[in-house]
Amino acid sequence: MNETAVLAHLFDRGQLTRGDLRELTGLSKPTASEVLRRLEEAGLAIVIGHESGGGPGPNAAIYSANPEVAYTAAVSIRDTGEAAERPALAAAVANLAGDVRARIEVPVAFSDIDPAEALADAVAELCRKGRVPRRRLLHIVVGVPGSPDEATETIQYVDVPGLSRPHLLAQIRERLRTDVAFDNDVNLAAIAERAHGVATDVDAFAMLWLGAEGVGFATDLDGTLLRGAHGGAGEIGYLPVPPTGTNAVDYQDLVGGIAILDLARSFGLAEPTPHEAVAAAVATGVDEFLKALGERIAVGLVSAVVLLDPPLIVLAGEVGQAGGSRLRDAVAEALRTRTPLGTKIECTGLTDDAVLLGGLRSGLSAVRERVLSSLAVPTAATS
Repeated sequence: MNETAVLAHLFDRGQLTRGDLRELTGLSKPTASEVLRRLEEAGLAIVIGHESGGGPGPNAAIYSANPEVAYTAAVSIRDTGEAAERPALAAAVANLAGDVRARIEVPVAFSDIDPAEALADAVAELCRKGRVPRRRLLHIVVGVPGSPDEATETIQYVDVPGLSRPHLLAQIRERLRTDVAFDNDVNLAAIAERAHGVATDVDAFAMLWLGAEGVGFATDLDGTLLRGAHGGAGEIGYLPVPPTGTNAVDYQDLVGGIAILDLARSFGLAEPTPHEAVAAAVATGVDEFLKALGERIAVGLVSAVVLLDPPLIVLAGEVGQAGGSRLRDAVAEALRTRTPLGTKIECTGLTDDAVLLGGLRSGLSAVRERVLSSLAVPTAATS
């Protein structure tokens, strides 16, 4: 128990002296020294330097958790749609300090290859590139463009060919041969936004994901994601929308990738992907297109606003990133005409792959917990 407490503080704070650890844990000097000795022998703690005290006697050693004792990986399966230039699978591996050891992107077609085999090959390449011992990869987080259902071991609400087959989750776990967690890609992006983006200081927020092909939604309540009874919370693409002068029957038909491209072409923007069309509108000042897109986005968001009343909604995904503040302002103005709540709208603060970042953060927490749990056994040590 003492070892667990000390290692937890090293995980949380990074670098501590023996004196720091005694103050944090209340352990006596002999007990703290013995605990650190055992953690060093087990390879879980290392000395990374010495603190200069300026007085007589040896300088105090500075300890850190050994970041190479275990690793976590994140894999993002992307619904690329027509964005053929964007590989359908991305992966990254990081050590216990969160330092990324390797990243890869793989242009696979899940309709032509076994998804479990594709993930296994990607993880093997990731470990090879990052020089990560496979036995130390303790946890893998897989982000999917749908809702993982652990009861049926399938991915629900997914439009990527090959990913809806029965028992796919179990097949992937069997091939990867380690702990594997599956999560919705937008949920993982929300985890990253909470940690590194514009939502770090809010009690709660919602995220609207406007991707290359699909649309998704995530709700964060004080750091806890709302997932729903069947993992389907946030499948906003299925939300029926009122008549808008188009043939739309649900929200996906209004703001999905194909719909955005069609809308862009009506304004003379003939870009090959949705986010490039939005970026071109921002660059060339086609404000009428941004206003029209903002109106469409607001049609779905108004339901979330009146039901959840979040203090903040973050626009994310490739389209959200490309639209930036111009699209944010268009959405905010459209919402003001539909609800009096004055919900704050922001564009994402992340420019990196948010799904991978969220997957690594989620996996890091799981691996640290696993390492700590392995130490949490009764001992005779006392303070």
